[in-house]
Amino acid sequence: MFIDSHCHINFPGLAERMPDLLQAMAHNQVTHALCVSVELAAFPQILDLAEQHPNILASVGVHPDHEDCGEPDVEQLLALANHPKVIAVGETGLDYFRLTGDLEWQRERFRIHIRAALASGKPLIIHTRAAAEDTLRIMREEGAERVGGVMHCFTESMAVAEQAMALNFYISFSGIVTFKKALELKEVARCVPLERMLIETDAPYLAPVPYRGKTNEPAYVRHVAEEIAHLRGISLEEVGVATTRNFFELFRAAETWR
Repeated sequence: MFIDSHCHINFPGLAERMPDLLQAMAHNQVTHALCVSVELAAFPQILDLAEQHPNILASVGVHPDHEDCGEPDVEQLLALANHPKVIAVGETGLDYFRLTGDLEWQRERFRIHIRAALASGKPLIIHTRAAAEDTLRIMREEGAERVGGVMHCFTESMAVAEQAMALNFYISFSGIVTFKKALELKEVARCVPLERMLIETDAPYLAPVPYRGKTNEPAYVRHVAEEIAHLRGISLEEVGVATTRNFFELFRAAETWR
């Protein structure tokens, strides 16, 4: 009924608890989880999890915050994305909140990921923080709309959401939408069309209420869905059905493991 469209269950504290995580997912009707890459050095661990478990899927990419690592090129990303359980390219994008100074290397890395996604035909997972204008500009310049993707852990304005959706991107809400003070984001969750929405945990980060401050995990994505259902005045089932349908429409390579 629910899919965690973005998590990092290969991270310490989660990877060694996989039997418990999978059991909790099943108990909460979370059928699949997409384990998202943030660095190529850890990609084999993600792929190993995906190969062991039919309902765990993978992406390949290097997070914009990872400054001290080798820069991927299009050919390298393409080769890794060729695996059948790799359904997306990313997480990629721009982050001007955590890093400062000359960030041209970050923008070039983002462009490389978009080019790899276009060449592979697999959609993008985009991270943007304090960088919405440049993120959208580069998406347009590189033709990201031709492959589409998702704006993960969305915390921007409705105006940014509308521009992203016009570029063939979905908007994904995390546990932040359950936070009491996230009033603007709650309004965005009311307004984004249900057919353009995904849900996620970003585990182990950003656990939703009532688990805020604790380690997040895929089973908790149900609480994100509950908050969206409450905000929109619709049933939990309607949110689950729509976001699951959206997931498989976006990540078409996941259809084999539906």
